[in-house]
Amino acid sequence: MTGVSIIIPCYNEENNLKRGVLQEVADFLKDVGYKYEVIICNDKSTDNSLSLVKEFIKTHPKFSVLDLPKGGKPGAIWGGLQEAKYTISLFTDMDQSTPIREIDKLLPYYKKDFDIVIGSRGEAREGSGLLRLLGSKAFSGLRNILLRTNIVDTQCGFKSMKTDLAKKLFPELEVIKNIQRGNGWRVSAYDVELLFIAQKWGYKVKEVPVVWKNEDTSTTKGDANAKYIIESKRMAQEVWRVFINNLKGTYEQKSQK
Repeated sequence: MTGVSIIIPCYNEENNLKRGVLQEVADFLKDVGYKYEVIICNDKSTDNSLSLVKEFIKTHPKFSVLDLPKGGKPGAIWGGLQEAKYTISLFTDMDQSTPIREIDKLLPYYKKDFDIVIGSRGEAREGSGLLRLLGSKAFSGLRNILLRTNIVDTQCGFKSMKTDLAKKLFPELEVIKNIQRGNGWRVSAYDVELLFIAQKWGYKVKEVPVVWKNEDTSTTKGDANAKYIIESKRMAQEVWRVFINNLKGTYEQKSQK
């Protein structure tokens, strides 16, 4: 492993930034024994997120920021991936609900020949409300019935994979194709499609339990519960789309490495 590219999507994270999440990341990384870069991918934030990030990176040369066209979380990650220069890429949420130190649990599996190593939050998700816990169980049930995946938690925001593989997989995702067609973006179950394609193509995925506690203090993203209900419906539709695509043979075209 030559190093890790850490990609952090950023949309209206002003409060999280003010409480020092980037400094937490920097403090951990200063003592690691591998090369790294941190790419912060701004998804057209409407609060002061971008200016706060720009101020931070002035004194942290291994941190950079991309001000990207609106593309949602998958679009932000894809933007960062295209700039990633190290062998492994980690996607982590700005709020650090899974703290950056949990990367130490993921990286050893690359020495065991895994291609993708992802965090798993388990059943007890501290800080999650009842609505989200129930929604998570319903989503998992639908996903498992339709796609028969052996992955317990596809939606954890703490994922890593070989960078070259990520650059190969992301352009196959419908949400990325839509962005490239100029059709804009919407919330998607891109994680489900990403992992489904990876396993179908024969790549090895390892799921690792990680610490997770809801630390999101953002107040500039809109009503959280209302957004969650809308997003849940759309994500269920996306899982159905992956199921139909699989029946049609859409994912068979590159089933060999």
